[in-house]
Amino acid sequence: MSDLFLGLISGTSADGIDAAIVRFDDRADGTLAAQLVFGATYPWDPALAERLVTLGQQTALLTLDDVGDLDVRIADAFADAANEAIRDAALGPADIAAIGSHGQTLRHRPNGRDHDGVAPFTLQLGDGARIAERTGVATVADFRRRDVAAGGHGAPLLPALHAALLRTPGEDRAVLNLGGIANLTLLPGDGGAVRGFDTGPANGLMDAWCLRHTGAAFDRGGALAAAGRVDAALLARLRAEPWFALPAPKSTGRDQFHLGWVESALRGDETVADVQATLLALSATTIADALGAMQPRTARLIGCGGGVHNPALMRALGEAMPGMVVESSALHGIDPDHMEAMGFAWLARQTLLGRPGNLPSVTGAAGPRVLGVIHPA
Repeated sequence: MSDLFLGLISGTSADGIDAAIVRFDDRADGTLAAQLVFGATYPWDPALAERLVTLGQQTALLTLDDVGDLDVRIADAFADAANEAIRDAALGPADIAAIGSHGQTLRHRPNGRDHDGVAPFTLQLGDGARIAERTGVATVADFRRRDVAAGGHGAPLLPALHAALLRTPGEDRAVLNLGGIANLTLLPGDGGAVRGFDTGPANGLMDAWCLRHTGAAFDRGGALAAAGRVDAALLARLRAEPWFALPAPKSTGRDQFHLGWVESALRGDETVADVQATLLALSATTIADALGAMQPRTARLIGCGGGVHNPALMRALGEAMPGMVVESSALHGIDPDHMEAMGFAWLARQTLLGRPGNLPSVTGAAGPRVLGVIHPA
């Protein structure tokens, strides 16, 4: 089996499909080596991206035809990204042991919805069989549902990789993924159990607000937020959301934190920039609250994901957690833009080797589980 795996993921913001080709090696001392051979982000078709973002901001029901159509179109987009990545890396399909595809989350409700009797579920679209067919590479997909079936949240799934690559004895660390949703991995320096959970919005609300009011897909450099002032009353109303007080393990998505949720807290006299500044403060303060409650002696916060490139957000995180080192995973030799895609390459490897991909201490599942469905080449 080749030692190269290709990971694919598109986050909650649907701002591109991240592809990472990674070489993994199990060292003799039991640690893991991971080398990013190639990484790139490939654009969505604009019409499809707009459709995905719209679906994340509303609760309108789709027809079965809509779901089936999206499943195929998303798979084709992922397959195109995989094929381009393989070509751009000067490789061929035979060089890749497997593709690990996260897919695009349509709904994530691991707790169900008690008020209307919906059973716990998670749904990621992007047919793995079609990706395998169009790439000629074995594809592992649908990673989250097995963990949910075992009573877990199906998320986050990368803490095991974070622990393998970034844990160090004697220092309490945390890894913060700043995608559409923020999630934390807690790495205690005393060898205690790894924990991980979503904390709430990271970039998703800011991106959606910026797109609606400026036409830009994201707030480049945090400029819009920097032009505004935090509205303390609005921030308090947003922070009063009961989800933030739920204990870990917990996870969430765009179906909960969307612009309709923000607009329900507005009073009508806020400026666009002030709302953006307040949404940034919401991300920073809820992350700080969660980390302070769960691992108060954290010495180092290692950031990855698109939010690392927002200096206003990174500065706000540092101000919310004085005395803590807040830095990019780049300082540890891991490209922050490709950490998640690397994670799904690793999950594909775990599945092919028959190894668990989840951590029950993170997701709340009944035990370790081999994740995903394998679609042979």
